[in-house]
Amino acid sequence: MVGETRENVNGPDRFTRRDDCASTHRSGPVPRLSRERETQLGSPVNGKKMPGCERGVVRDVKEMKIMNQSEPASRPFWHEKSLDELSASEWEALCDGCGRCCLNKLEDWETGEIAWTNVACTLLDGETCRCRDYENRAVTVPDCVQLTPDEVCTLTWLPPTCGYRLVAEGCYLYWWHPLVSGSAETVHETGISVRGRTVPEDGMELEEYENHVMDWPLDEGKDT
Repeated sequence: MVGETRENVNGPDRFTRRDDCASTHRSGPVPRLSRERETQLGSPVNGKKMPGCERGVVRDVKEMKIMNQSEPASRPFWHEKSLDELSASEWEALCDGCGRCCLNKLEDWETGEIAWTNVACTLLDGETCRCRDYENRAVTVPDCVQLTPDEVCTLTWLPPTCGYRLVAEGCYLYWWHPLVSGSAETVHETGISVRGRTVPEDGMELEEYENHVMDWPLDEGKDT
């Protein structure tokens, strides 16, 4: 990946900006599914895994909601297929629309450690959390990472709540994922998405990025 060396205001140059695009702050109680909907989707599964691609150590992802498996014929595609078996439409549908992949990241070139920022890619719509020019994103943002099954199995910075990562690691999708909840709004209502929490990169100097380092893109959502 092509990065941009930036100055560390607290010491020698050692950071690279990563524009790794792959495609309202929470307040009050987190919305939950109705009892009827929870019955339809099933009950929480503690770290239960599904067959997926080889990625080394599989993480235990807890407190997830899964589709009812009482009728094998109705099992959804993300339970039945590996990432490399998905059709183009299924692949796109697996994106939960959180927008976290489209946040700029800083990489320490000495340790390889990744620090997340709330600085959004120039193409990210902060309200819809979608790319403004998805089809041509690689032209506008040359270092935009185009996710593939192989990339998903090797990238270390994908959010732990990412649908692609969960399926690759053999885990079920969270209950708020649009494919499970049936609504594209649950990812926003639960505060998982970046809606209302980003600043644009346009016009921002590289030296300012460290002022926008955040923990929530990597940490929030794992226990929802």
